Amino acid sequence: MTGGQKSEFLTEFNERIEHLPKSVDRAAVKRIQLVAYVLDEGIRVPGIGYRIGIDPVLGILPGAGDVLSGGVSLYIVVESARLGVSYTTLLRMIANISLDVAVGTIPIVGDAFDIVWKANKRNFKLVLEDLTTDYDRSTRSSGERTEIEIE
Repeated sequence: MTGGQKSEFLTEFNERIEHLPKSVDRAAVKRIQLVAYVLDEGIRVPGIGYRIGIDPVLGILPGAGDVLSGGVSLYIVVESARLGVSYTTLLRMIANISLDVAVGTIPIVGDAFDIVWKANKRNFKLVLEDLTTDYDRSTRSSGERTEIEIE
């Protein structure tokens, strides 16, 4: 990050991280955030301001680059499992990585997909949503109804 400019990615989740239950290892969450940032948004493209990470850059290496970045992405899943993220969320995360690796192996199209899909950023959001669910529930009054949101 040049010129003192901070990535939105490094700041947009700070409020959510602050609301994590006290029992959650914040250092582990910050490590997950850093890995996701490096893989998906670590490099600002000059002139257009869009951010990419090393995931699409590694994707240039036929086959091996996508497998390598997928392996690093699995660190986020392993760390999330250690934090107690639900199996459903872990399966969604693995599906995101699998899609990223599978499509990423297609020459040219896969590289463009990697630039837009940002599986690691998606997975970090899933982790925060899963870990803050208890917080969200505890801030509601006991008689308050909740509505299910469908994406």
